[in-house]
Amino acid sequence: MDNALFSRRRAERFAQLVDEANGGRRHHLRSRVDDQLAPLVALGRQLGSNPPAAEVDQEFRAGLRAMLLATAAREGIGAPAAPQPAEKTSAGRGSLLPAVTARRARARGAILVGIAAGAIAVSGISAASENAVPGDALYGMKRGTERAQLALTSSDISRGQLFLDFARTRLVEASALRGNRAGYSAVLDDMDADTRQGVRLLTGAAAQRSDPAALDTVDTFVTRQRRALDPLTDRGSRADQERTAQSLALLTSIAERADALRAAIACGRPASTTSDFLGPTPGTCP
Repeated sequence: MDNALFSRRRAERFAQLVDEANGGRRHHLRSRVDDQLAPLVALGRQLGSNPPAAEVDQEFRAGLRAMLLATAAREGIGAPAAPQPAEKTSAGRGSLLPAVTARRARARGAILVGIAAGAIAVSGISAASENAVPGDALYGMKRGTERAQLALTSSDISRGQLFLDFARTRLVEASALRGNRAGYSAVLDDMDADTRQGVRLLTGAAAQRSDPAALDTVDTFVTRQRRALDPLTDRGSRADQERTAQSLALLTSIAERADALRAAIACGRPASTTSDFLGPTPGTCP
């Protein structure tokens, strides 16, 4: 049994049902998969009539457009049909080819529309998850979106800035979890991990390029993060206060590393051959 054949027929029937639902010509036939496809057709109409109100990120929009164009090019949608040799094409088959080609194009087009609608719906859910905190139903979607952002970022500086942005987000979440000892400590653990990863990438870029510009981002982060973290030092249980102090100590170490690395770059010795959890250790100036 050819599974590809049945999958193609299913897609073509789905395209027909979508056409009919949008006011197109009705096809006088009924398939065994109509009952299975009916919910998908209804979902497609609902998405088309009630698009998500959330604003789609420009980077996501560009990535989705590139994916759809690549899929269209791979599937041959919009490309002219290859000419058939006259001696091998019968009159009867020639009359059928345009209809088959058009039907397949509609099926593929419907699939692409479904992909686009689903992706936009997912982007709307992603936007709704921005304010989620650990324990909320959408928190997993929020963290998954962050991982997707990292996967789409290529340079170390951009990735480092993203990690620091995530660390700021973790601090906002921790502020909402005061009194939940396990949750508060776990979020600060994630915050410090994102902080170390971001600082390591940015200090590494500064040492490699002998350019302190990336360290300005680190300094700005430390200042703002410390300002937001200080009010939490006298709140919550004693264990929460001790855990907050650990994160503040990490910020102090980062500020000292950035100052030392900036001085090493100024004297022409940006880094030694060793590194630690904050990135390359500064070289020794004369």
